[in-house]
Amino acid sequence: MHKIMKIYNSSLILLLFFSFIFSNCENKGKNITTTFLSKNTTKNKLKNVENFDKNTQTIHVLVALCDNKYQGIVPVPEKIGNGQDPDQNLYWGAAYGIRTYFKKSKDWKLLKSEKKDSIRMERLIFQHISKKNYYLVADAYDGQYIKNCTADFLYSSSGQMKDVLTINNTRIGLYGNSRLVSYIGHDGLMDFQLSESFKNTDNQTRDCIILACYSKKFFSPLLKETKANPLVWSSHLMAPEAYILHDALAGYINKESAEQIRSRAALAYSKYQKCSEKAARNLLVTGW
Repeated sequence: MHKIMKIYNSSLILLLFFSFIFSNCENKGKNITTTFLSKNTTKNKLKNVENFDKNTQTIHVLVALCDNKYQGIVPVPEKIGNGQDPDQNLYWGAAYGIRTYFKKSKDWKLLKSEKKDSIRMERLIFQHISKKNYYLVADAYDGQYIKNCTADFLYSSSGQMKDVLTINNTRIGLYGNSRLVSYIGHDGLMDFQLSESFKNTDNQTRDCIILACYSKKFFSPLLKETKANPLVWSSHLMAPEAYILHDALAGYINKESAEQIRSRAALAYSKYQKCSEKAARNLLVTGW
């Protein structure tokens, strides 16, 4: 009984945490200072490397860590709102964060975890258990660099930013070399603007999933330039938890239709958030 109550209390705490998130996205009046390293003024210039194994399919997930200090949100509990601590962060190391949830998944196998740099604090590389040509690469961006994370997502979606990595003697594509690019975190476009051009440069259409509050409204103007195909994004406030992406990808890898993929995402949201399927379907939408 004690163990059951402990699990129940943990779940209740997580639900309370995400009740903060629903109000976070509407707090646009908060004064914040977001750090942004321009690709034109730093050593981190846009890469355009395309030499990788074309038999592989990469899903690249860019996560802007939840950050009380540097993002325009109503503060969440300090432990999970420290954007410089991925291990405890709401969107990464917490129970429904990308790292924790996918490491526990029976569909994916973690191949490697590595520290990258001061902006991308950790990178995880997974391989699908049955469809072994599918890889998932997840990057945890320091929360104060949410602007960089957002820009990198859009650069990737447009094909302007491309890179590769080698894992177990296999060279896989990253960013714009990915088949699908995903952004997860606070919708920073409610707080700041990006003046860069994200026009598509290679006439390729990449799929994308954007889990952030009001992502369809705020990402649409810039995403249209990229010519990306939005498989799942949101129409209202939401909790960008990992199970949404996880279940959507199950359909994606099985080559299901956009509507089927969106349905998987909505059903997962309905299950974990204890809301009606209708509400979840109204929240998580597909296409333009």
